[in-house]
Amino acid sequence: MKIPAMIAAELRRLTATRMSVIALIALVLVPVLYGGLYLWANQDPYGRFSEIPVALVNEDAGVAASADAGTADASSDDYGRRIADELLDGGAFDWRLMSGPEAARALEEGVVDFTVVIPADFSEALTSVAGSDPRQATIELETNDANNYLASTIGAQAVEKIRASVAQLVAQEAAGRLLTGLADIRVQLVDAASGAAQLADGAAQASDGAAQLDSGAAALATGTASLADGAHQVADGAQQVAAGTATIAGYADRAGTAVQAATDALPQARADIAAALADQGLDQAQIDAVLAKLDPVADRLREGNTTVQTAVGRVDALASGAGRVASGAEQVATGADSAASGAAQVSGGASTLANGLGTLAEGTAQLRDGLDAGVAALPDSTADLRQRQAETISDPVSVEAGKVASAADYGAGLAPFFAALAGWIGIYALFLVVKPISRRAVTALHSPVRVTMAGWLTPALLGALQMATLFGVLAFALGFGFANPLGTLGVMVLASFTYAAVILALNVWLGSVGQFLGLVLMVVQLVTAGGTFPWQTLPAPLGALHQVLPMGFVVDAMRQLMYGGDLARVGSDLIALMSWMLGGLVVAAIGVTRMTHFRTLRDLQPSLIG
Repeated sequence: MKIPAMIAAELRRLTATRMSVIALIALVLVPVLYGGLYLWANQDPYGRFSEIPVALVNEDAGVAASADAGTADASSDDYGRRIADELLDGGAFDWRLMSGPEAARALEEGVVDFTVVIPADFSEALTSVAGSDPRQATIELETNDANNYLASTIGAQAVEKIRASVAQLVAQEAAGRLLTGLADIRVQLVDAASGAAQLADGAAQASDGAAQLDSGAAALATGTASLADGAHQVADGAQQVAAGTATIAGYADRAGTAVQAATDALPQARADIAAALADQGLDQAQIDAVLAKLDPVADRLREGNTTVQTAVGRVDALASGAGRVASGAEQVATGADSAASGAAQVSGGASTLANGLGTLAEGTAQLRDGLDAGVAALPDSTADLRQRQAETISDPVSVEAGKVASAADYGAGLAPFFAALAGWIGIYALFLVVKPISRRAVTALHSPVRVTMAGWLTPALLGALQMATLFGVLAFALGFGFANPLGTLGVMVLASFTYAAVILALNVWLGSVGQFLGLVLMVVQLVTAGGTFPWQTLPAPLGALHQVLPMGFVVDAMRQLMYGGDLARVGSDLIALMSWMLGGLVVAAIGVTRMTHFRTLRDLQPSLIG
């Protein structure tokens, strides 16, 4: 009997009755039901988050800010209301605005999956950084794992996104205020720089003037010193003149006194002459004649006395003036000394002033240059630029996600794992009705290879039909995209062939126990295939099994072909699967050979599994 005949005989047995046909069809559809329904249910759960009911409680009282102390309320920062409005408008979840008691009751009764509470001091806490009691704002998340365990994880992720959004909003507004303040400072710095430039120019001019003042003060000090010397010389000369004029005045006074005395003695002398003449016997006429001759002399003496007295008065006035001149010259000399001393002080002060103004000029120049540098360090901006700068500061990093290979959605991401698992389940189910080895053929043919190939190809071909059907469901019913559809289908078929060889070997050597071990092996591969979390997260023993068992290679090959990944990896995966397949066939053929040459009582025992 040839291999096709043995396959046909087994298929006739499986389709001998209507119930057999129904059972076979049901078994063929097991992978479709398992993989197709599961992937359908989980095709895009993230895209349907908007259907998840979530209670939103906004208790925020906002923060009132007055324009000036003691004035009426001018504005209000109500972050809670703004966030609530954004969440309701965003539609990421089925947000339901409720009060606190309503939300707690809805969460307990399962009406909502979780609740998000914005507390009463939310806005106040957000703005507290500007005060003396800064503190973090809080967003309260309440979950109920009795409703759905994953709702807690989803809620935590949602609140984290809200937190990040609020942080970005607050940072953006704070950055906006900071940039506006910097812009105002820049305007003021421009004015200050302009004033500093004028101040520097004025200080430079003042420094030049102070230098001139210093030079003039030095000249003044020198001149006043010379003046003081001359004034002392004048004072000395005036003293000498005063002493000389005083001496002359004394002589003049004595002369005047003598002349005045002579003049005053004239009447008595005339009378004495008249008397003397009378004593000489001269008559009055003779006396008068003599006196007449003497009277002109007396008149000239009186005139001379007048002249002398006038001259004496003038000499006395000269002496008095010379004394006053000497006294004034002494005062002038004393004043000249004071002036010289003051001029020296002025010169020293002018020098100090010149040095100080020079330092001031340097300092104002540095101030001007520093303010100019400050203005240059603060670039000019516009309101639009500041807005974009604030947005960049609040969210400085954006993620540009690139994918070497990309799954369309969550369901497509799970498809390789569940297709690989569905293939094993399908082969396992087929071996519940398909005879692993025809004992009649073993007895009649004595050809272990042909018996093994026939026992393997029957479930393998039915498994290939299962995989083709599942592929059709994935591609057409669920609309999954395939970068390499024929390659993907080929891997699925090869996986079915490999699984059939492995389970065949188990059945040949261990019978019903081998069939049970096939179930155990499926469970082990369920956790080691790396179909959900990366296999590197597995414990070390399970991670080692991932590197060996066939299902992990099926998952990896399907991912590369389905998402457009590395075809070189597909080649190594195919080698591993074919090694398992050939190894299973070899082990099964050895078992069939043993059955051909050595029959035992165990071969006659009924199977524990139907």
